[in-house]
Order: sequence, then structure tokens, then C-alpha cells
Amino acid sequence: MLIDKAWAIDAEELFTTDPLLSNVEMPFETMLSPFGFPLNLSTNSPAVIAAADISWGCFKQKNPGTPLELCIGVTQGVSNSPDPPPVPVVRMLWGQIVVIADANNFMVIDLNAGRAFGWITQSVVESSLYFRYYLMDGAILYMISALRAGCLHAACVSAMGRGMLLCGPTAAGKSTLAYAGARTGWTLVSDDASFLPFDRDDRLVVGNCHRIRFRSSAVELFPELEKWPVTPRADSNPSIEVPTASFPETVTADSAIIEYLVFLNRDWSGDPELVSQSKKVIMPWLKLSLTFAAARTPAIQDDVIRRLLDAPIFELRYQDLPWAIDRINILALTGR
Repeated sequence: MLIDKAWAIDAEELFTTDPLLSNVEMPFETMLSPFGFPLNLSTNSPAVIAAADISWGCFKQKNPGTPLELCIGVTQGVSNSPDPPPVPVVRMLWGQIVVIADANNFMVIDLNAGRAFGWITQSVVESSLYFRYYLMDGAILYMISALRAGCLHAACVSAMGRGMLLCGPTAAGKSTLAYAGARTGWTLVSDDASFLPFDRDDRLVVGNCHRIRFRSSAVELFPELEKWPVTPRADSNPSIEVPTASFPETVTADSAIIEYLVFLNRDWSGDPELVSQSKKVIMPWLKLSLTFAAARTPAIQDDVIRRLLDAPIFELRYQDLPWAIDRINILALTGR
């Protein structure tokens, strides 16, 4: 992605007259609807608008309310910034989150006001995946998870018409199972992050059904991913990002009502099985997942947890992917 240098300010020159960059004009604006929630983005760079369209352009506004606000400035002529910067450091206090990659690439998020701003360099905005994943999208997701919907580190699918939340830690196989099931007829709602709106009483989950990210090793399971580039990331964990529209046979939806919570255990060494799991065992995972939902009040977090725990909970112990798909289909049909 190439930036229009006419709009990237020369920081070295401007610092002499406006050292805080507080008076820089942000002439480009767009209204986004991440997960259906309105957000206004302003910037001095068309490249930021283009990157936002890649991440969020497929979403339509479905929820009323005051828009969240995000302002991103782009500088050029900044020295001493590595390319790419390291993985950002994230810190939070008093409802404020700072995301700092280096002195020239950072975001500041005010969860109390639903507002965020940041400055990035020209080279970072041109590194679209890094910019979107670590900075722009991260700021948006922090605000949504604290103010609009509880975020769960879980995939969401609809199997045989039944909403399933596929849960587990990083590398548990959520994206792999969600996509593998979608190839057999499941409806894909989200591959890795699922959101429960705060202003509802049911277990409606909204997700990003428009894109799916895989680890580079997924090519071994899904040969059709070979044509997609592997993108290096600053954390040395390369990924493949694919628009689901590239697979027209895949059915997608932007939401589902969750009927079952399924925790994945694909490192199981015994016979494969689906077993009931207790609320007590699941509670620590839920509280850890919903950290930012408690940024305003713990009652919001408690309400999301209460709604989720009303659903039956299972642990899926397996190694074979086709077996796991068949077993979840049986769960959808029989309830056990």
C-alpha cells in the first residue's frame, strides 16, 4: 500500500512549530461499522482510510448509539524507527490504554470516552497487516470490548442450525476447526474473536465472517491456502489472512445465537470423546477473556458470563479433525 506523501506530514519540520502535533489537520473522514457498531475515523492520510476499508468495509451499521472515535496521524521523515517496529507493549490504568511499538508508532485509547488517537510512520501504514493487526484494529477492538460488546477468544459457527462457541487458548485449533467445518456445510461467523453485545438479554454473538487468519502451518491441512502469501509478523509468528469471499462455497453469517459452548482439547491422547464440563471449571477462562468488559463496571462482565453459562458446556477431546466435525454435528442434532 503506497501512501500519498502530500498528506503525510514531515514531522522533523513540524516539531519545530508544533512539538505536540496538536494542530495537524485531519481532513479525511469515514464512518465505519465494526461488528455493526458505529465508529468515526479521521486521519491526514488516504492510506489509513484504505486500510480501514480492508478491515471493516464489509460491515454494515446495525446498532444505534453514539459513534466511537478514532484519529490517526501519519508522519514521514521520522528517523530511528525500525522496520517493522517490535510487537507493541500494552499498558492500562484508570480506563486508559496505551499501545506503544516505539516512540513514533503508538495508540492511546480512552475507554471512558470511547475515543482513541495515535501517530504512526509512513513505513508502518504501508505495512498493512502490521498496522491493522497491532495498532488500528487493536484500538477499535479495545473500545468495542469495553463499551459495546464482551469479547471472547473463541470461534463461532452454526452447525446444523445450532450456534456453537468454539473456545480455548491460543493455538487450541479454533480457526482450523471452524474453517474445516465450514468446508463441510457449517456457517462461519467468526474464526477467533466473538462478541456478545452488552445491550441484549440473549446469547447473540457477532463476529468477523469476512476474513479468517491461519497460522502458516494450516497449508498442510488446507492445500487451497498455498496460493495465499504468508505474511511475517513482528512476533515471528507468520500468518495467512484470507477473505472468506475467496471461497464462495463457504456460507457465512455476521451473527448467531449460541446454544452450546465447546472447549477444544486437540492434544488429548486417549480415545476421542465429548464430555460435559462444569461451570466452575469454565469460569476462570471466561473472566480472563472478558477483562476489558470490566473496565467500566464488573456488573457488565458478570452479566455476559451469566448469559453464557446458561448454555450447556462441553469439552471436545480429539486429534482427528473429521471426527471432531462429525461429533459436533451429532451434538447439534441430539443435544449431547
